[in-house]
Amino acid sequence: MKTVLCFGDSNTWGYDPDASAASPFPIRHPAEARWTGVMARELGAAWRVIEEGQNGRTTVFEDQLTPYRVGRDYLPAALESHKPLDVVTLMLGTNDLKALVSAPASQIAEGAGVLAKIILGSDAGPLAHPPKLLLVAPAAVGSFAHLPDLAEKFAGAEAKARRFPELFGRLAETLGCGFLNARDYAQPSPVDGLHFDAASHRALGLAMAAAVAKLGANA
Repeated sequence: MKTVLCFGDSNTWGYDPDASAASPFPIRHPAEARWTGVMARELGAAWRVIEEGQNGRTTVFEDQLTPYRVGRDYLPAALESHKPLDVVTLMLGTNDLKALVSAPASQIAEGAGVLAKIILGSDAGPLAHPPKLLLVAPAAVGSFAHLPDLAEKFAGAEAKARRFPELFGRLAETLGCGFLNARDYAQPSPVDGLHFDAASHRALGLAMAAAVAKLGANA
C-alpha cells in the first residue's frame, strides 16, 4: 500500500463555508465530501490518504493572533510521524495573504519553497529516501465586499493570489517536483471568499488523485 500525506490549511481540513457561516465555530465538510476523501475514493484501496490540514496554517510566517499555525514548525514532526510516505501534497499560502503577515506574493512562494525543500530533503519516503512532492498553487480568493472584517484582514489578497500559479509553477520547475494549480479546479465560495464548497472539493479531489497516482507510479 502506498501512502500520501496532504499538508495544508483549512481547505485541506475541509472547512465548510455554508455550515460555518451559521455556526460559532468551524464546521467541516463530511469526510467523503472533502477533496482528500474524494481523492482517497479515486485512488482506491492501494493508497492510504493522511489528512494534515489546519485552519489558519501559514507557510513560515507567524500570525500573532492565531499561534501554533506555522507550517515550517510542524512539518518535520508530521513527516516523521507518518513515514514512510510515497507522496506529499503541499497546498499552503492563502493565510500568508493576511494583511497582518504583510508578505508579497513572491515571499509567500518562497515560504512554500522552504517547506518543499524540507520534504525533498527528508528521509520520510520509502527506504529513507525523500517522498515525491506535489506542490499545489492555492486557489484564488474571492470578493470580500460584503464582509468588511475579512476585507480588512485580507486587504490586497486578490491581486497577490493571482500571481500564485506563475510563482508556484516556477518553484516546482526549479525543484523538479510535481505541480498542480488549484484554481483550475476549485473556486472560493461567495459566502466567505476563501473556502471551497462541495463541488469544488470534488473537482479538486479528482485532479489531485490523478496527479498523485502519476507521481506514485514513478515512486
